[in-house]
Amino acid sequence: MNRILFFTVLLPSFALGKQPNVIVFFADDLGYGELSCQGNPQIPTPHIDSIAKNGVRFTSGYVAGPNCSPSRAGLLTGRTPTLFGYEFNPTGPLNEEPNFGLPPKEITIAEALHGGGYTTGLIGKWHQGGTAQYHPHRHGFDEFFGFTHEGHYFVPPPYKGVTTLLRRKKLPGGVDGRWIGKKNLHYHTWRSDEPDYDANNPIVRGGQPVIETEYLTDALTREATDFIDRHDDKPFFLYLAYNAVHSPLQGADAYMEKFAHIKDIQRRIFAAMLANMDDSVGRVMKQLRKSGLEENTIVFFLSDNGGPTKELTSSNLPLRGSKGQMYEGAIRVPFMMQWKGEIPAGQVYEKPVSSFDIFATAAANSTGVTAPKQVEGVDLIPFVTGKNDGVPHMTLFWRQGGKTALRHGDWKLVRLGKRLEASKYKWELYDLSKDLSETNDLAATEPERLAELIKIWGKRNAKMSKPLF
Repeated sequence: MNRILFFTVLLPSFALGKQPNVIVFFADDLGYGELSCQGNPQIPTPHIDSIAKNGVRFTSGYVAGPNCSPSRAGLLTGRTPTLFGYEFNPTGPLNEEPNFGLPPKEITIAEALHGGGYTTGLIGKWHQGGTAQYHPHRHGFDEFFGFTHEGHYFVPPPYKGVTTLLRRKKLPGGVDGRWIGKKNLHYHTWRSDEPDYDANNPIVRGGQPVIETEYLTDALTREATDFIDRHDDKPFFLYLAYNAVHSPLQGADAYMEKFAHIKDIQRRIFAAMLANMDDSVGRVMKQLRKSGLEENTIVFFLSDNGGPTKELTSSNLPLRGSKGQMYEGAIRVPFMMQWKGEIPAGQVYEKPVSSFDIFATAAANSTGVTAPKQVEGVDLIPFVTGKNDGVPHMTLFWRQGGKTALRHGDWKLVRLGKRLEASKYKWELYDLSKDLSETNDLAATEPERLAELIKIWGKRNAKMSKPLF
């Protein structure tokens, strides 16, 4: 009698192909000049800085939009969001409009990596649609812990364990400027009240609301470390989208004490929030080392857009402008990457890179994962290892209503105008190689260069779609 013997052969991981883990730390409203490694001596950020120290810091790192939602759509899809109509930044009840959200037909980095065998998790802020068809689970994420709208309180009323500074149209007693309370709740004058961030916007696990008692930055970090611990035996993609340092301004007591020397209460709360997030990044990286995965993980850190200076005190120096504009201070962000053992440490890379490149880099270096042809990003690894001495992006385009910009080489084209009256506003032209702060408008003295860039802008603009909302 013949016997057929069956053997199970366990192949080592390298024989199965290379599938590094991918972690994206995505800060919210963090100004270009606010990290220690970006030149801020006031607020130490050693853990975030360590990512640059162990890898590369990109001094010309761009995002897809000047504010939260389109920027996230660009990162997730690797595409200019205006190409598929994702142009504006809905807030409040607009988050639940049926026509607002990342279109289901768009392929996200989570879908691509999931299709290659990765376990995928989103922890934190979504802001890509608050109705069922746009849920993170329907865009490639296996797990979701966070919220779907544009913001969330770090601690809900009665705001225990934090100092809170809220925007108010009218202050108690009719005073102007700031009202300083006696119970760690303060107000400052603004054109409108603090948005109703938590209205119909619960913290959810998967699709079910949960009661969260920890300071939200700490809660998101707790979930991230747990995600790594549970999935350290398989390739994973973790998109950790902190809502720090986005408003509302709420600083935890321990961090407020740490920065007691900062007299301005608004700045002190901001410092507390940033330092808290930095320590949280440190906890996540510690878990990565504990799991023995630091050398098998590509780590990115960046912000979704520039800081809203007046609202948060955030600095975008030496850049001009802030969140919502089209100057460099809105779209150029702190941006760094590490992959220990694969890319040289301690680099500073000055050529333009984009958040689009995260999708392309992850896909190009993961066996069994293919980025869709429409992804505009490039694999950054050859550029930071010296194998490719070219320019990752010769041209980058932005549009939001009447506001628009184009970077082509070292030249920057900007137009700021209202949505329906854009043609009435003049173009501005800057040479970023000599004028990083965009102080010297060369539109009048460089007419041929201006015409060249307007032509390039026109060709790009013709490819864009009508806004979804």
